[in-house]
Amino acid sequence: MEAEVRTVSLSTGISVPCFVQGNLEQTADDGDAPLLLLHAWGESWRSFDRLIASLPTFVIVAPDLRGHGDADKPDSGYALSDVTGDVVALLDALGVKHAHVLGSSSGGYVAQHLAVTHPDLVASLTLVGAPLSLHGKPPFANEVEALSDPISEGWMRESLAWYRLLHAVPTSYIEDRVQDGLAMPALIWRASLRGFYEAVPPTETGDVSVPTLMLWGAHDHLVPRQHQETLAGRIKGGRLKIYEDTGHLVLWECPERVAEDVTSFLGERPKGP
Repeated sequence: MEAEVRTVSLSTGISVPCFVQGNLEQTADDGDAPLLLLHAWGESWRSFDRLIASLPTFVIVAPDLRGHGDADKPDSGYALSDVTGDVVALLDALGVKHAHVLGSSSGGYVAQHLAVTHPDLVASLTLVGAPLSLHGKPPFANEVEALSDPISEGWMRESLAWYRLLHAVPTSYIEDRVQDGLAMPALIWRASLRGFYEAVPPTETGDVSVPTLMLWGAHDHLVPRQHQETLAGRIKGGRLKIYEDTGHLVLWECPERVAEDVTSFLGERPKGP
């Protein structure tokens, strides 16, 4: 299936690169929905490289979110509502009327907010290691607030130690994530983190009413099981699947298994909104 990276100008005033696999126009004509991938804080759409390779027949849309990767990096606009607004504007610019949405970690927070605020755009949710709540200043916030430009490569590598890996992850993939982090100025690290922890958790502001698959690593020390069970309980028809011997970074550790579960889950969904 053909793929390209497009630069998309958004009505919110910024431009973002967006990986597109397959024919969006044909998908719209068929009444089907593409798969929208939303990456985590500090990453880029390229964090989905290994997942995309395992989904060769899917029509996929994967943007860099505001301030991340090669997206524009304005000084402001990093509230959760702003980031979600960019996603809405992206779908509009691409002519996508509704999408299956997969969010990894904090990208799953954006996905939840999108489903609450724009339910007509969301055909289904897949939440991969996604939090119930990011409200409240996290323990590492002071460390992030102290960052200055240029971002230290040493700090970037040390910050990855926040996430426990129980499966082998290719060195090249980890190196790409280091480069993702170095591409973000200190201001963006701070502003994007504040945007998450200052926001009211999405499921406290409204209902998620679309079919939802939740994939969670049993050894996730950042997102506890109780929170996942609470989140699943708030989503009508929410389904929690636990990956044993896996930590928070499910997407990094088990992309092929995530692809299998997504394929099965979306295979159960009818075409159309």
